[in-house]
Amino acid sequence: MHVGLMVPQGWKGEYSGWRADDAWARSVTLAQDAEALGFESLWVFDHFHTVPVPTDEITFESFSMLAALAMATRRVRLGHMVICTGFRNPALTAKLASTIDVISGGRFELGIGAGWKEDEWRAYGYGFPTLGERMVALGDHLEVIRRMLEPGRATFHGVHASVEGAINEPKGVQPHIPIIVGGNGRKVTFRYAARFADELNLVFLRPEQIEEVLPIIRERCEEEDRDPATLRISLYCRDDEIRPEGQERVDYVGRIRELGLARLVAFPGRWSVEGEAQARFAEDCRAAGCAMHEPEPETVAVSA
Repeated sequence: MHVGLMVPQGWKGEYSGWRADDAWARSVTLAQDAEALGFESLWVFDHFHTVPVPTDEITFESFSMLAALAMATRRVRLGHMVICTGFRNPALTAKLASTIDVISGGRFELGIGAGWKEDEWRAYGYGFPTLGERMVALGDHLEVIRRMLEPGRATFHGVHASVEGAINEPKGVQPHIPIIVGGNGRKVTFRYAARFADELNLVFLRPEQIEEVLPIIRERCEEEDRDPATLRISLYCRDDEIRPEGQERVDYVGRIRELGLARLVAFPGRWSVEGEAQARFAEDCRAAGCAMHEPEPETVAVSA
């Protein structure tokens, strides 16, 4: 199992009271430290307002942030956990994804979901469709994005999104930009993942809950005539699950690994934006048997 980290961007209050330029410098340093420590990937949220309530504090925009991190790193995979598809025209999303894939040298992965944070939808003028409407729109958007990333021009006419002979060049560096569908919905989300995605990212589920849904995910793949072994499963874990350091955290990460997941994504920056905290998490992931790259020589956490 690989391990990825969320990069602090202010959304959960980790930069409350900081100057924006200082916060950005810390995020870049933490991203570079994470790469040097051997983590497989780096991820950002796609939000405009802080959580749990909106405050007048820093929240960096996600695509801009990833483009910059692509220039500041060399090896790590990069992506969203996950974009709110309703915030952008899906053809534009595909164009953004393709361009960042080029900037990063073929390291981008497109994580996508239906969105949920009502206050920012309304504040930014998107309204707030019902959950059912948002899920139908996600399906149309996935159709558009998949066709935009395939060879040739893209044409699709759906209820919520359409393209007609749309040109998307370049399409990226990778032969195929991986698509990750995020969410826990057993009927619709899991089916979309089976139909469109390379990976299904589960959110905040505990180990026993993951065990419960794995057979359902296999069923959705079979209903879509897909080999379940071709759909990777990952988890964005609860922040409090990785807060205790040492053996308790090693045991938790090890249990997730034993479930057969391809990737664990965690946010130690929720509790500390110090480099030493990130380094200790790397040590615990290694102790749990995770697939970590070898630390770069003379790696020192300098972001304390």
